[in-house]
Amino acid sequence: MSRYLNIAMGQLGPVQRSDSRRQVVARLCDMMREAHALGAQLIVYPELALTTFFPRWFLADDADIDSFFEREMPGPETRPLFELAHALGVGFYLGYAELAQEQGRWMRYNTAILVDQHAKIVGRYRKVHLPGHAEHEPWRRFQHLEKRYFTPGSRFDVYQAFGGIVGMALCNDRRWAETYRVMGLQGVELVMIGYNTPVHNAPAPQHDDLSLFHNQLSMQAGAYQNGTWVVGVAKAGLEEGVDSIGGSCIIAPSGEVRACCITKDDEVVVARCDLDFCAIYKQTTFNFDRHRRPEAYDMIVRRKGVALAADGSPWHEPEEA
Repeated sequence: MSRYLNIAMGQLGPVQRSDSRRQVVARLCDMMREAHALGAQLIVYPELALTTFFPRWFLADDADIDSFFEREMPGPETRPLFELAHALGVGFYLGYAELAQEQGRWMRYNTAILVDQHAKIVGRYRKVHLPGHAEHEPWRRFQHLEKRYFTPGSRFDVYQAFGGIVGMALCNDRRWAETYRVMGLQGVELVMIGYNTPVHNAPAPQHDDLSLFHNQLSMQAGAYQNGTWVVGVAKAGLEEGVDSIGGSCIIAPSGEVRACCITKDDEVVVARCDLDFCAIYKQTTFNFDRHRRPEAYDMIVRRKGVALAADGSPWHEPEEA
């Protein structure tokens, strides 16, 4: 008997700095109602869904920075989303900026949570691969200061939820093969990824025309090579003068795109996903127990950087992990 899960993408259009959390949560609730009407049991929202993408600005004042972060989840402004989830029986994945107290210190993370159909948080993920830079670079048209505002996470855990084995990642994580493989080695059957990706890549503008291609390519490869469903959901459109890609899509374990959004606005698209379809790949081409050779891969964890630069410069001693 197949394990079917109806999954909705809750793609967000732009969230401007003037938009309050209550306004954004109201939009998320509207999409959850639409997803429920379409038969969804789970809706996936983007990265940093509750606010505008604030790492595009250099902020020096801690109070200004912390105004974009959540100290509790749910809080007064996000509670309506949890209450609606409980009333409708629809679970959700939500990306947001988390301010967490650890050993007497406040830590900032780029976080995603997984909430079940009873409105209980069953999983939490903190972004591992933080892109961008840590210091102000005024030559850029806009900043990408995730390394300044967030502490990197350190784990890719999976959870028993929604009738299967599920995991989470965020934005830049989707570009790294290790993201999917670590969860794949734990038997993952569904990976949810929220993202905010600008069309313009300041350090490498040659990539601008390839943004959507690279977005889909990385998720298709991760899905196929690990026999898992992948759901990638964007916050898209012209936000505070910065154009971000859309391209939200649901990808099958075969690597085929099952469903996709076609706008850069708030958009809900639902696909019926058979979690048992993962086994077709996990038990054949990507049967890890039978075919993987871990003894040949030690360099993956032993070495962090490359020994030969992309420009062909001479060998140098690589940085160790």
